[in-house]
Amino acid sequence: MEEKSVDKKTIIDIPENPLRTITIEELYEGDKYDFAHMEEKDVFSLLESSRNGLTDDQVKERIEKFGTNRIERKRRNPILKFLSYMWNPSAWVMEIAAIVSIALSNGGGKPPNWQDFVGIMLLLFVNATVSFIEERNAGNAVKALQASLAPEAKTKRNGHWKVIDAADLVPGDIISLKLGDVVPGDGRVIAVHGQLLMDQSALTGESLPVKKQVGDEILSGAVCKLGEAEAIVIGTGKHSFMGKTIGLVGDSNDTAHLQIIMGRIGLFCIGWIVVFLIAQIIVMYAVFRYDYRRGMNNLIVTLVGGIPTAMSTVMTVTLALGARQLSNQKAIVTHVSAIEELAGVSILCSDKTGTLTLNKLVIDRNNLKQYADVEPDEIIHCAAIASRTEHQDAIDSCITEAYGDTKLIREGIEELHFKPFNPTDKRTEITYRIINDGTVHRISKGMPRIIAELCTRDNTSELIQQLQLDVDEFAERGLRSLAVAIEDVPSGTVNGKGNGFKLIGLLPIYDPPRSDTKETIARAIELGIKVKMVTGDQLAIAKETGRRLAIGDNMFRSTIFKDGPPANSGYQDIDDLVLHADGFAGVYPEHKYEIVKRLQNMGHMIAMTGDGVNDAPALKKANVGIAVADASDAARSAADIVLTEPGLSVVIEAIISARKIFQSMRNYSVYTSSMTVRLLVGYTILLFAFEFDFPSFMLLILTLLNNATMMTISKDRVEASPYPTKWLLSDVFVHATVYGIYSALSTVSFFIIIIKTSFFQDKFGVDKIQYHPKHGSPSGWNDPILNSIIYLQSSIMSHALIFIARSRSFFFLERPSFLLVFAFAIAQIIATLIAVYANWQFANVGGCGWTWAGIVWVWNLIWFFPFDLIKFALAAYFDPRKRQVVEESLQSQPSTRKQRIHRRNMIAAEKESSCSPKRPSSVSSNDRNSPIEDSIVEAAAKYFAPDICELSTPQYTHRRFAERLAGANNNLCRVPTDAEDLKRFAIVQVKLITLPNC
Repeated sequence: MEEKSVDKKTIIDIPENPLRTITIEELYEGDKYDFAHMEEKDVFSLLESSRNGLTDDQVKERIEKFGTNRIERKRRNPILKFLSYMWNPSAWVMEIAAIVSIALSNGGGKPPNWQDFVGIMLLLFVNATVSFIEERNAGNAVKALQASLAPEAKTKRNGHWKVIDAADLVPGDIISLKLGDVVPGDGRVIAVHGQLLMDQSALTGESLPVKKQVGDEILSGAVCKLGEAEAIVIGTGKHSFMGKTIGLVGDSNDTAHLQIIMGRIGLFCIGWIVVFLIAQIIVMYAVFRYDYRRGMNNLIVTLVGGIPTAMSTVMTVTLALGARQLSNQKAIVTHVSAIEELAGVSILCSDKTGTLTLNKLVIDRNNLKQYADVEPDEIIHCAAIASRTEHQDAIDSCITEAYGDTKLIREGIEELHFKPFNPTDKRTEITYRIINDGTVHRISKGMPRIIAELCTRDNTSELIQQLQLDVDEFAERGLRSLAVAIEDVPSGTVNGKGNGFKLIGLLPIYDPPRSDTKETIARAIELGIKVKMVTGDQLAIAKETGRRLAIGDNMFRSTIFKDGPPANSGYQDIDDLVLHADGFAGVYPEHKYEIVKRLQNMGHMIAMTGDGVNDAPALKKANVGIAVADASDAARSAADIVLTEPGLSVVIEAIISARKIFQSMRNYSVYTSSMTVRLLVGYTILLFAFEFDFPSFMLLILTLLNNATMMTISKDRVEASPYPTKWLLSDVFVHATVYGIYSALSTVSFFIIIIKTSFFQDKFGVDKIQYHPKHGSPSGWNDPILNSIIYLQSSIMSHALIFIARSRSFFFLERPSFLLVFAFAIAQIIATLIAVYANWQFANVGGCGWTWAGIVWVWNLIWFFPFDLIKFALAAYFDPRKRQVVEESLQSQPSTRKQRIHRRNMIAAEKESSCSPKRPSSVSSNDRNSPIEDSIVEAAAKYFAPDICELSTPQYTHRRFAERLAGANNNLCRVPTDAEDLKRFAIVQVKLITLPNC
């Protein structure tokens, strides 16, 4: 332990009972008490603490005075939060429609359209209420899950060290820090063990770790990169450096990628509304010479029918339920937008030890070598006898476990002398007596060369040569070798001379793969995910593990990043090699970072697993950073997902679940966009061609039932995509447009057959719909019964579309959730009863009867089945584009010229649509089109999409603290995380590790 005081300290006068007499403002906001420069004894006196820590009574008093060690987010007033659901583009359109109905829809000797006004306001209120309740429940559910990620701190209380929640830390606490720990509160170092390096890049922008010594100040959120230390806490919560600065800078206003996508979808719908509003105004008033009141009623239909009112709520609930589902699979998300990124992962960079393997040595019985007439089980028994039974190292433990019951290893023998392993002799030796016959024997196990030199009995040059060949074979396959030899002691004494050691076997030892890893990797490949092994182990070990797991052995040392692709490898450049390699060995932190960066630049979404403090830069850089079970605090704070159970299968299951969640979001996006197209196109054609005015009140009912049904889509049962999924807006918009137009044609053609032919009258005996005089009431084709028929046809066809949008194959082959089917059935029963029985003069609808209702259902069924064929045709166009990228990443051969050109074109196309892979918290400037368009999209995103910040942990929200400071103050630098800094950091680490006092 190293302790020293720092010169030039500030001398201050400390009153009696300082924490009771000094206010918090005096303690932290003035210059009188400068914790960074005052004497250490003054720090202890001012905080009324000692090296034995605080008592429970002191802690209780300080929590009352200083509060908990949390940086509380600003909570919105629940009433204002509720009202905010009526202040967004969707609500604005509805509110405009309400104003039109009550204030502008006058004339014609009729009162204002108060029925529509009440209906619109009721729809607004219902949407706001459901959104408020569902999003509140979703937020609470996610926070409950993320509570398990709350950081901890090792502190001394009542003279004893204990681990507590970091939120319970108070000024005056004594804390202990080790490699990988995140500093839980501002502090002053009071003791250092070895050399102490702290990474403050997330706070100050310093790219390299800073050396700290006794007397130095450390900041909350910094990461211990080297050494161990003890410190006294001087600031917590809002009184810490981070807390005070966040209070000045404010919460992050970053727009998540998912929000950008939702904003673009919302603008897509609004764009259609604007175009059709303009067209309708021109045609109705300039061409048809509609009276003012009639035209306004049609504009209400356009305004209400085209807006996706439930988008934000459906997305929020879907993400929250998805986060809960992932937690059940032992994967906890730090922010729900990571689910979207996880669904698009095409390459998973996994560490070997502990994730692909058990991190536990075992003997490979199948490859054990025999050199004498001794059975393999007996060779293992001899090795187990020559192992310690207590305080075992990894080698002894694996041998005794290979034998079986440790109690039986030395049964019937008496240990006379045991020589433990040491770095000089590189072997163990035991001398023992067999109790039954009293004979004495010796066994030695250890490094093959040492054991070979020890053996004198039956030791031939051929045997030595074979031993060396076997050792080389094991080394090439990444297996450790352990030789075993035996001898008898004729004299029967402990130190008696033996008859010479005889080599009996060679044990291959390795870290075995997890039992489910090979199967999991095969499953990953089926899902279009390339698994790359990234390990600091030797290349031979990496290749052998890769062969055993069917990852492949096309692996390279990390030196390729400096030297380039090996000669005659066929790879044109490092990028091509990185894309097709099965893994990398001898990897340092800067190599992991570079691997992720290169793969991202080639258009891939990357997941990276890690557990140590040095993995943090790569975890932050990856689209999805995954902290494995038992990861360090630094890795957990840098990760997007934290695993609570070891193994690769947890990651793959999480990816599958994320794809299902993504599929639900995409399904709803396609559905809600197609509904906009369907209603606008269908009713506008009827308006332009036949001057048909669909009742606006009936559209309100249709929208209300539709929103109620769509709330269940978050709980739907969907199939995961067979390949990585990410937002391709052209895919969403083309599907929506085609589906919408086809649905609209079903309505228009039905309308035409009803009014232009007598088919239904002849076949089913229904009354013919009569044309009314233009200046009558009703007028033209605006018959109350026809209005009910078209309403029912629109309702059924629109709601049934969700069963097409949710499935990849025939709709009847993918079973939906019971809740979705139930909601659809209830909605359509209500719609059918309204159409059959409703006689609402104010809405201009009349009961059509059960015969017409049956005709509508049959008509929709006829038009519904071809939907699947349209879906398959669209999939035939879009799916090959998605598969090509996956197929290229899965192959080991270098990319062809055609593949490289296709890859570049895909990246360019994605950048144009702002859907390229990137960190989920921001949208890079390279992915944007124009400043004006970006501003519009980001503004829309904050209204149409879920509040991502509300569904994130504080650790994630504060992760880019220095970048936010830079955004608020141009004098502060942004956090540089380039590969050169990481390389220099690695060199510093290597040098420090070689120091004697480390």
